[in-house]
Amino acid sequence: MIYPSNFEQKIGFNDIRVMLKEYCLSALGREKVDRITFSTDVETINEWLEQVREFRRLQEEADDFPLQYFFDVRQSVARIRLDGTYLETNELFDLRRSLETIHLIVRHLNRTDEPTDSEPVRYPYPALHRLTQDVLTFPQLIQRIDQLIDKFGNIRDSASVDLARIRSDLAKTEGSVSRTLYSILRLAQSEGLVEKDVNPTLRDGRLVIPVAPGLKRRIKGIVHDESATGRTVYIEPAEVVEANNRIRELEAEEKREIIRILKEFSVVLRPQIDDILYSYDFLAVIDLVRAKALLAARLTAFEPVINAFPHIDWIQAVHPLLQSSLQKQEKSVVPLDIMLTREHRILIISGPNAGGKSVCLKTVGLLQYMLQCGLSIPIGERSTVGIFQNIMIDIGDEQSIENDLSTYSSHLMNMKQMIRQADDCTLLLIDEFGSGTEPQIGGAIAESVLRQYSKKGVYGVITTHYQNLKHFAEDHNGVVNGAMLYDRQEMRALFQLQIGQPGSSFAIEIARKTGLPEEVICDASEMVGTAYIQSEKYLQDIIRDKRYWENKRRTVHQREKEMEKTIAKYENAISEIEQNRKEILRKAREEAEELLRESNRKIEQTIREIRESQAEKEETKRIREELNAFKEEVKEFDTKDNDEKIARKMVQIQQRKERHEKRKREKAEERRRDADAVKVAVQDKRSASSAGFQMGDAVRIKGLSSVGKVKSVDGKIATVIFGDMRTKMRTDRLEYVKTVGQAKTEPSLQSYSVSWSTRETIDNRKLNFKQDLDIRGMRGDEALNAVTYFIDDAILVGMPRVRILHGKGNGILRQLIRQYLSTVPNVADYHDEHVQFGGAGITVVDF
Repeated sequence: MIYPSNFEQKIGFNDIRVMLKEYCLSALGREKVDRITFSTDVETINEWLEQVREFRRLQEEADDFPLQYFFDVRQSVARIRLDGTYLETNELFDLRRSLETIHLIVRHLNRTDEPTDSEPVRYPYPALHRLTQDVLTFPQLIQRIDQLIDKFGNIRDSASVDLARIRSDLAKTEGSVSRTLYSILRLAQSEGLVEKDVNPTLRDGRLVIPVAPGLKRRIKGIVHDESATGRTVYIEPAEVVEANNRIRELEAEEKREIIRILKEFSVVLRPQIDDILYSYDFLAVIDLVRAKALLAARLTAFEPVINAFPHIDWIQAVHPLLQSSLQKQEKSVVPLDIMLTREHRILIISGPNAGGKSVCLKTVGLLQYMLQCGLSIPIGERSTVGIFQNIMIDIGDEQSIENDLSTYSSHLMNMKQMIRQADDCTLLLIDEFGSGTEPQIGGAIAESVLRQYSKKGVYGVITTHYQNLKHFAEDHNGVVNGAMLYDRQEMRALFQLQIGQPGSSFAIEIARKTGLPEEVICDASEMVGTAYIQSEKYLQDIIRDKRYWENKRRTVHQREKEMEKTIAKYENAISEIEQNRKEILRKAREEAEELLRESNRKIEQTIREIRESQAEKEETKRIREELNAFKEEVKEFDTKDNDEKIARKMVQIQQRKERHEKRKREKAEERRRDADAVKVAVQDKRSASSAGFQMGDAVRIKGLSSVGKVKSVDGKIATVIFGDMRTKMRTDRLEYVKTVGQAKTEPSLQSYSVSWSTRETIDNRKLNFKQDLDIRGMRGDEALNAVTYFIDDAILVGMPRVRILHGKGNGILRQLIRQYLSTVPNVADYHDEHVQFGGAGITVVDF
């Protein structure tokens, strides 16, 4: 039950209807908005809200949902129930387009998710899908209409044989009339009877010629009309009168034929009228649901799940009309937190005038009514809602001269109705309870009525200034006080509701703010007595202190949250630091192992270059033992809790690396001196013809110090053994080396033995080496590094020729690579590839 009859007007729901209609696409939806009603069925309301919730999701997920052609042709369709009636062409066109929209919507809502063997068929939007049940679509009817009208809504020539013939005759006749008329017009223009720029025009459906009044007798024909100024008359020449008559006859035949076609179609349509009208009701519901979804987005509202019992626990509730009004003024509304539960069913709100009491009451009434009408409401998502069977309101002045009702009488009438009808599923909303009469008796009656409401277990929000009602709330279970807060320092209302304490009217302060004489204020204070003034002051102090401690509690709570966030942040940071520490230790160990591998590579290189002497072999053995010892030390690092030891080890690694480099420089200097001595001894052999190499000669590759023995010579190709490695190369790349037996005082050289791992590495490289290197797209330093390794590998495996693919571009890579090749001793030549195979984009390197 809703009381009184003008309930919607009092709470502003009429304005909500207007806002809803703005979002409707057609009269179908607007009619549904007018029919929105208050419901007390929980399942129905939840279904309404679920439809809105799904449609909002559909708008976000689907771009192809059909929302065009929401035409209302129900009256036209219902009209053809009578035999002999028919739809006009434009009505038929609207019917066709709207039926197609219905068909597309039903098809879209009947789509299903991918079926599985274990699950039943699932619809993405089940509530909207349920709306399509029993809704018929008419694809065959649409196809039949397409045979009658074209895409512009005109009857097709092919709609019937007779219509095609009539229109053909009409076109021919109109063509002959036009030709005849133009010939007459040109003759009249040549005789000066008609202006040169005049063209035939249409009057009463007949082609005529405009002529000056003084010359009208010069042209034989019928005068059909004259201009408003009288300066022009319109003559139908006699030669085309009969043809124009024929055109009129053919147009009449065409119209009769079109009516016949439409009547025939109406006969086909008539048995399906009820199903078509039902499908249009479905289209109206879709229009309404869409309008609800758009209004929800505008109000920043959401669709809560309704409980089946009376309950209000709203967080951040906002009056939608006040919100829209303040948004236009670029202001924001203060949200309300309000609660009505079985333990606290009635809320007595007190506070200053213009402090927001009535707005709070209307907010409760409007939002609860909107909710039970199936509309989304602007409250916080953590709010919980219930349902009421009755909502009764007593707001404003209902005095009536005609009904002999005063203001207070109207309030008493409302009290009587509420006492009769109210029960434990009723929500009462009463503004200024007990006002309108002498305060003492008014307060007493209000308290007595409030006691009856409390006994009945009703729910309600009541605003008042009476002290006895505030005391009643303190002394009775189920009734609680609430205060609209007021800032005494700035003398302004805060529009915040605080439940648990009564509010003060701040009458003295407001009177002083409005500018009443201080004498008046003092007299009023003396009249009510100091005790009342003090009680008001104490109440204000209590409210102020409560606000202060409430803010303190909120601040402490906020800081606790911040502290928890900070602790969590530090814990994450510590965990991250520990993880980084482990990562650093892991990398340190990897670097140490890499340094060890680098040392191994360096010592292998040193061994290849050490001369034949026992002392140097001992030195080699000592270096290997030292490196093996260092390797064992690296493996024994405690990577978890001995950071200082790792630091010391890294220092030791660096020092050993420096000592190793120093020894390497000393040995290089010693080798340089030995090489100079050997150069003098073998000067003659180096200048001799390379073709004189013989088996057993000690030789080395030019530019390198490794010594090998010639195994055999075949023309310009010699087979040389370096340690355990056999290779073939051109004799001009080799040079003689002085042996021990040739000079006693000269240092001698001999071949060395290569370790098994080194030999295996060389063999693998030979097997996997490719003669082409592609460096296109690399940066300069990256490309140069790749070419360096590639050239070294080519020399190692004895490759005679390789190719480097660098592309043409601006020639930067080409220039950079060739500058490097010019510094490599073993490179004999480099040049562009043949044009057919890449030209300047490829550099060919010969060794």
